[in-house]
Amino acid sequence: MLKKILATVGTRYAIALLNLLLILIHSRVLGRDGMGVVGVIYASVNLAVIFNSVLCGNTIVYFMHRQPFRTVFWPTYVWAFVGSAIACVCMSLLGMLPEGYGFIVYGLSVLLSLVAANARFLLGKDLIKAFNAVFIIQGGLLFFILVGFYFGLNKRDVSGYLWGLFLTNLIAWMVSLGLMIKPFFRVPHEARVSGSWIKGVKAMFVYGLWSSADNLAEGLTTRLNYFLLQRFGGYGQVGLLDSGTKISESIWHISHGVSFIAYSQIARTSEAERQRSLTLRLFKLTYCTLIVAMALVLCLPEWVYTDYLFTPEFTGIRKVIVALAVGIVTFGSNRILSHYFIGTGRVRVSAVCSCIGLLVLLIAGGFLIPAYGVTGAALSSSIAFSAMLLFSIVVFLRITSTRLVELLPRMPRIKK
Repeated sequence: MLKKILATVGTRYAIALLNLLLILIHSRVLGRDGMGVVGVIYASVNLAVIFNSVLCGNTIVYFMHRQPFRTVFWPTYVWAFVGSAIACVCMSLLGMLPEGYGFIVYGLSVLLSLVAANARFLLGKDLIKAFNAVFIIQGGLLFFILVGFYFGLNKRDVSGYLWGLFLTNLIAWMVSLGLMIKPFFRVPHEARVSGSWIKGVKAMFVYGLWSSADNLAEGLTTRLNYFLLQRFGGYGQVGLLDSGTKISESIWHISHGVSFIAYSQIARTSEAERQRSLTLRLFKLTYCTLIVAMALVLCLPEWVYTDYLFTPEFTGIRKVIVALAVGIVTFGSNRILSHYFIGTGRVRVSAVCSCIGLLVLLIAGGFLIPAYGVTGAALSSSIAFSAMLLFSIVVFLRITSTRLVELLPRMPRIKK
């Protein structure tokens, strides 16, 4: 399992390096306002993808070992189109859909949902190399395609970014589908029993609705401050927040890599003690690693960002990173506990946790963003993320009868 974790985390950091270079290019090609527009568009797409996770997310991994493959596959693919339409209509009614980009958000939502679904199928089959390959294509190829659009075709604007995003994810979808053919489609024909098929899809929806509510609330908790800040500060402030957020969230590749493996292992076993001990070990590992990584990020002075990574236009980015620091560590650590709840069938607990985070964000953001602008938006995120971790710890201790001292990392003893 350690090899799988290291391979997954290493893959994500290789892509993170390319994404960092891409951020540097964006700061010069698109500028702060352009990055703000891109940030809002991508946030809208993410919300639609999160809504689609009713059937296109962790529901796949959980039910792959409980339902026939075709019972899981076809409803997932149909839902990617239907769910994206519902999500875009809802965002339009709420005024959250970027004006003039409705069809683009819909198309990207469908494509990203299909790629996410294929990746979950591979993860559920424990095909970690194939799972990582999809991520490499989706993340790494974007860098080279965008460089080609910006400097080869001279499309140095938001449209160039969107075309690159479409092309990259189209390739990722085709490759991921190809990786699924041998382990999934070349299997003996399954008996088609109408009653069992309907029952299976219904069970997926019940589980998936809670999972989607969890993902949607979590996604809103991480990105709703973009929309709040846009109303009070404009796209320029959103661009500054987005840049600081992406720098800070780069350490989440650690927790993402660990949580994917943890969820796959937890969902595949029904032994409560093994699920508990695995979660404890991975939580301690993730928590300590995130603290060290965040400390290294905080050591970078402001001039590194304004003189080398970005431009003087991004002055103030370090304040954003400092305000996000505690929240980045707590949210990343909470992912391990959240995947424990989801993997053991307690998806409602994870959903309640995310809703608490969203409620705290709305309250904190309502006070802090009008008063402190971009720094207030970052602080409100940290407060919300910390509230989520506190709730998860309390529930985990109650469910597993674990003592708090077992959850905390052991400090090395100093000999006298």
